Amino acid sequence: MPGRGRLPGTDRRPEQVVCHVDMDCFYAACERLREPELRGEALVVGMGYEAGADNGAVATASYEARESGVESAMAISEALELLPRKAVAREDPDADSEAAGYYRPVDMGYYESVAEDVKAILHDSADVVREVSIDEAYLDVTDRTDWGGVERFARDLKRRIEAEVGVVASVGVAPTMSAAKIASDADKPDGLVVIEPGDVQDFLGPMDVEAVHNVGPVTARELREMGIETAGELAESDPDRLADRFGERGLEIYRFARGEDARTVTPRDDPKSFSRESAFPDAIDDHDRVRERVRTLAGAVAERATREGALYQTVGIKIVTPPYDVNTRARSLSGPVDDPELVEAIALDLLAEFETARVRKVGVRVSKLSFTEREQVSLDGFTGSGHERDGGQPPEIEDEGSLSGQLTLSDFR
Repeated sequence: MPGRGRLPGTDRRPEQVVCHVDMDCFYAACERLREPELRGEALVVGMGYEAGADNGAVATASYEARESGVESAMAISEALELLPRKAVAREDPDADSEAAGYYRPVDMGYYESVAEDVKAILHDSADVVREVSIDEAYLDVTDRTDWGGVERFARDLKRRIEAEVGVVASVGVAPTMSAAKIASDADKPDGLVVIEPGDVQDFLGPMDVEAVHNVGPVTARELREMGIETAGELAESDPDRLADRFGERGLEIYRFARGEDARTVTPRDDPKSFSRESAFPDAIDDHDRVRERVRTLAGAVAERATREGALYQTVGIKIVTPPYDVNTRARSLSGPVDDPELVEAIALDLLAEFETARVRKVGVRVSKLSFTEREQVSLDGFTGSGHERDGGQPPEIEDEGSLSGQLTLSDFR
C-alpha cells in the first residue's frame, strides 16, 4: 500500500529528523511580554496602524481576537466592527466590554529583539538551522536526537523557549521539511506533533488539500474544481494531469502529498550576526555580576565567530531592564577584525552606561560579518578599508549609540 514502509524520496537519508518551530501569534506574544495585563485579552496588532485610529491592516490577531472573526490582513476598520476597542467599549454603557479588545501598532524593532532571543536558543539546540521568518525556522536535529527521543527533545525545546524568552512555540517533527511544517500547524497553539518515518502519507491523507505544503487558497480552489478535496486524493491523482494544470508545481505538491520531499535543511545565507544572551533569575543591580556575565558572553560570541571563519566590524550589547525594556548599544570599527579581547573590551565599555541599572538580561553581539579570507586581522596587525596600520594603534572605533531601530532578523522571516 502506498505510504507504508520507507517513504519514497527519503531513501537517500531516511534517518533525517526535522523540526519546524513556529511561534504562536508572535507579535501579540511580544506585546504581552511588554504588557502582561494583555494576557488572556483579545489583542490585535496592526501594520500601518496608529493608536486610537482606524487605519492600517491586521498583522496579527490573538486567538481570543480570532474568536470574534478578526483575521490577518483584514482592514483595521473592519476589525473594529467585529471587535471594538476595549477603552471605547468601557466608555459606552451599552457596549459589551467582553466582546472588545486591545489594539497595538507593530513595533518591529522590539519583535526582532525578542526573536533574537528565540534564534539564539534554536542555534544552540541544532547544528543546522534554516531561518524562514521572524517567527519560524527549520532545524535539522539528526545529530542531536533520534526517533526514540525526539518527542522529549522537542518538548524540552518548547519549554526552554517559554522559560527563557516568555513566548510560546508550536513544534512539528517529521522526516521531511514539508511534513514538519504541516505538523507544527496541526495542533496550534502550544502544539507538539511528531510524524515518524513511514507515517507521513497516512497522517496527511484525511487533511483538507489546502494543508499540503505550497498549496494556497487559489490552488486549493482549482484542485477542488478537479474533484480533489483531500491530501490523500491529491496523493492518488494522476501526476500528468496535475502537471498539465499547474506545471512543475503540480508535480511538487503531488510529491508533498505523498510524503516525498528530498530537501535537506540548509541555512538560507551566511548569518548576519552572532550573539549570545543570558538572563538572571531575577533583575539584579550587582554590576560586578553583570560585568562578569558580559565577559563570558563576549568570549563565547568571539569564539563562535572564529570557529565559523567570520570577521566582524560591529560589537554590540543588549541590556534588558524591568519590566521588559530592551536597550541596545554598539560600536563600529573601521574594518573587519577577529579579536576576542577587543570584543570584551568594547562590550564592557558599552556596559558602563548601565552601571546603576537593574538588569534582567544581558547579551553580546558581533555583526557586519565578513567571511572573506583573513589577512592580518588581529588588533596588533590590522589592515582594512585601504587604511594602513599606524604605529600599532587599534582600529578606529565609531560609537553608533542605540541600535534599537537597526537590529534586523530578516533571515528569520
